[in-house]
Amino acid sequence: QVQLAESGGGLVQAGGSLRLSCVASRRSFTSYTMGWFRQAPGKEREFVATVTWSGGSTRYADSVKGRFTISRDNAKNTVYLQMNSLKPEDTAVYYCAAGRAYPNYDYWGQGTQVTVSS
Repeated sequence: QVQLAESGGGLVQAGGSLRLSCVASRRSFTSYTMGWFRQAPGKEREFVATVTWSGGSTRYADSVKGRFTISRDNAKNTVYLQMNSLKPEDTAVYYCAAGRAYPNYDYWGQGTQVTVSS
C-alpha cells in the first residue's frame, strides 16, 4: 500500500506559476511510475503528466506541453509538478498517482485544488 499526499495548490492569476508536490509514504517509491491527473468541475478526470521511476522518461498531455514539468526526487519520495503560464482552464483538483507503468495507476492521493483566475 502506498499513501500519497499532495500539497502546493492554491489561487493564482492567469500567467502565474505554482509547484505541486506529492510525498509518498513507502520506501519502495522508486519502484513506481508517478503521474499527475486533474479533474475540473463537471468533467472527467484527465491525464496531465507522468514520469518513470528513474525520472528518465516523461510524458505530457498536449494541453500542458511546454508549460508544465514533472520531476521526482527519489531521495525524498516526492514527485513535483511545476506549472507555468497557468490558464483559467487549468483550474481543477490535481491528483497524484502511483503505479507500475503508464497508463495504469493503483494508488491515488486526495487531491489539491488549483484555481486560476482570469
